[in-house]
Amino acid sequence: MTRLTGAALRVTIFIGENDTWHHKPLFSEIVHRAHKAGLAGASVFRGVEGFGATSLIHTSRLLSLSEDLPVAIVIVDTEDRVRAFLPELDELVGQGLVILDDCEVIRYAGGDKTGRDKKEST
Repeated sequence: MTRLTGAALRVTIFIGENDTWHHKPLFSEIVHRAHKAGLAGASVFRGVEGFGATSLIHTSRLLSLSEDLPVAIVIVDTEDRVRAFLPELDELVGQGLVILDDCEVIRYAGGDKTGRDKKEST
C-alpha cells in the first residue's frame, strides 16, 4: 500500500479543454503519463470561466458557449517524483501555465479501491 504524508510538491497545469496531443485530449495524456510514472495521483478540473495568455475570456455561460474552457490538472507527490516528471510536461505543454507549490499531505493511502484500509472495513 502506498502512503504519502508530510511535505510534498503540487504541480498544477492550466491548459485549454481543446488542447490535444496526437489527436487525444492533452489533459488525458498528462494524467495517463502521470499514472505510468507512478505518481501518487492526478485530477482534472474543468473551469467555468477564465482567460490566459491570449486574454480571450472563455466561459460556460449559455449566451457565449465556449468550446475551449480552461482545464486544471493537479498532481501531488514527493518533490523528487514531481520534479522527475517535469520533462514530460516540457514535452507536452506548448501553451499553458505550470505552477509548482509546496504543500503538506495530511493523509493519502492508496491500494484499496474502496478507499479504506482492510483493517478499517471489518
